Amino acid sequence: MKPVMDLMKLMEAFDTEPECRAYLEELRWPKGIECPRCKGKTISRILKRDQFDCDSCRYQFSVMSGTIFHDSHLPLPKWFAATYLLCESRKGMSANQIKRMLGISYKTAWYLCHRIRAAMNEMEGHKLTGKVEIDETDIGGKTTNAEKWAAHEPVIGIRERGGHLHFIHAHDLNSRKLYDIIEANVDKTVEVVMTDESKLYQFGMTYLQKKHKTVNHSKKEYVRGDVTTNTVESAFSLLKRGIIGTWHRVSTKHLQAYLQEMTWRFNNRKNEFLFRDTMLKLIAADNLEYKSLIA
Repeated sequence: MKPVMDLMKLMEAFDTEPECRAYLEELRWPKGIECPRCKGKTISRILKRDQFDCDSCRYQFSVMSGTIFHDSHLPLPKWFAATYLLCESRKGMSANQIKRMLGISYKTAWYLCHRIRAAMNEMEGHKLTGKVEIDETDIGGKTTNAEKWAAHEPVIGIRERGGHLHFIHAHDLNSRKLYDIIEANVDKTVEVVMTDESKLYQFGMTYLQKKHKTVNHSKKEYVRGDVTTNTVESAFSLLKRGIIGTWHRVSTKHLQAYLQEMTWRFNNRKNEFLFRDTMLKLIAADNLEYKSLIA
């Protein structure tokens, strides 16, 4: 089955500013244009300025007001193209590649990618259940600039069989912190939690103790019946291929943003409406200022 949106359809449908604005209006106000200040429904259109005027409170606004697009000088067709490329590229896309493909500066491409990543957050409040695999890995390696580039930063992977994946950047990882991460990401109705036999997973007298099953990797045991961590490890492999082959280097400060991007794309890998749903995320997301990214 062909995807609902492919690159050629994107180029045909959204190659002008008015076409992009019309699509954003449709997504933002599916039941009709609404004033973002007073929620009024009686709205006049100011065609010359691509704005609206609320007849109730006289507030003037555009479809981009209060969204991540609000203070951007980048043409909307380039926003749409960058969003499509990031959400449809299996291992992500680097700012350098976006720069070359869209004909923009590296600074603009880098900022653009991070604003899109910031909107790709679906973990908050979403707890996994059923059969859950948990594993940890280190991201990074030897470096001459340890303060800037991630060197052996621990990442926790939690994957629900047949469901969602969460990646969490875990600073100063220990058993207590790992338990807090699991408690925040795994529902107490979970059927079973599968891990290797690392000392990190000594849950003690908690609700996880009776639901915890392990495989012994030190004895080359990777599957025992239904117990395995192979599927979460396959997700780690995809993440590392993205870092090595696409982004090349990921800073410690921004590591969680890259993890969000990877999990959003992974969890929506079968979603035919991924571009639309990512655009909805962008409309709803808070703006991300450049100064906060480089602080």
